[in-house]
Amino acid sequence: MSPILAALIGAAIVLAAVALRSRFASFQAQTPADYAGLGPQFDLRQHLSGPLQCEGMIYGPTGRVTTRFVADMDGKWEGNVGTLSEVFRYDSGTVQHRAWTLALGNAGNITATAADVVGLGEGHVEGPGVVLRYRIRLTPEAGGHVLDVTDWMYLMENGTIMNRSQFRKFGIKVAELVATMRRVPDHGRAPDLVPAE
Repeated sequence: MSPILAALIGAAIVLAAVALRSRFASFQAQTPADYAGLGPQFDLRQHLSGPLQCEGMIYGPTGRVTTRFVADMDGKWEGNVGTLSEVFRYDSGTVQHRAWTLALGNAGNITATAADVVGLGEGHVEGPGVVLRYRIRLTPEAGGHVLDVTDWMYLMENGTIMNRSQFRKFGIKVAELVATMRRVPDHGRAPDLVPAE
């Protein structure tokens, strides 16, 4: 076997292994069924309602932190349709406003829209996990690119929501966000975040 043919076969094997890992053993490979039967149950109408505090970081393609932020959020629901208003304050001093409209459908399905979302976001809630997939258009200052986003939220036993999102362009991860969200305590008293049995 020639060295060139051996190198091509080796490269093909590596690419196949990377593709299989990406498909079956990665962040992107999670499905709502992975969280079926687990608790606590994530109810968007309860856990994304009222004032919320958020803090997080955005990692660039090399894995280094590129941005840190804190955010104030406020969720309001009328039946199965809610609005989540967000005000992000980045470490650069930039302030960003976003308002999501979330609609709960049958069997845990979710649709979502926002001004910077291209088309309709679609997701699903199952047990303590919520996934939302959408395309987002960055601001002109950030290049105006449209990125594919996979956004997972996980409800913890104490009511805190852990959020992890990956942003991709042409299938290549260009950024990742990790954040926490928690309800703002009412008059200094911790809120009842998980329904009593």
